[in-house]
Amino acid sequence: MAADDHFSLFGLPARFDIDTDALERAWRDVAARVHPDRYATASAAERRVAMQWSARANEAYRQLRDPLLRARYLCEQAGVDLQTESNTSMDPAFLMQQMEWREMLDDARQDAARADALRAELGEAREAMRRTLADLLDARGDTAQAGQKVREWMFIERLAQELAQLQPLR
Repeated sequence: MAADDHFSLFGLPARFDIDTDALERAWRDVAARVHPDRYATASAAERRVAMQWSARANEAYRQLRDPLLRARYLCEQAGVDLQTESNTSMDPAFLMQQMEWREMLDDARQDAARADALRAELGEAREAMRRTLADLLDARGDTAQAGQKVREWMFIERLAQELAQLQPLR
């Protein structure tokens, strides 16, 4: 079995918008072919290779199944350095939006309605990012701009996690 990237491993085109049902079917097929149990009577070297392929298939599936991770993978495959730890520059409009969301998160700690409103806004922002990245990656091939949007989406996900961890109001 040979595959240069996650998409070719599953026989899928390297695109942001993918058929997730086809991805799951392909993953199940690959996983069945390389499952370590099929190699129980094989040599130690063959069992090790099967385990490596199984781990690779599972990781590839995990990344392609998640739209944010898929976008990040496509950008990285195109050579875009996302510099997620060191590059904090963002679009000024998005920085303003971040500040608004942070204020809403602070309010959400005491106000369930604000928490619900923020949850809804973040859901809409996720969907907008998904549409934007589909356009940038699949229609325009603008991986540099897509990389910026991936970083913005990562912020949205971190904020959504913080919101999910708030203690329910009594």
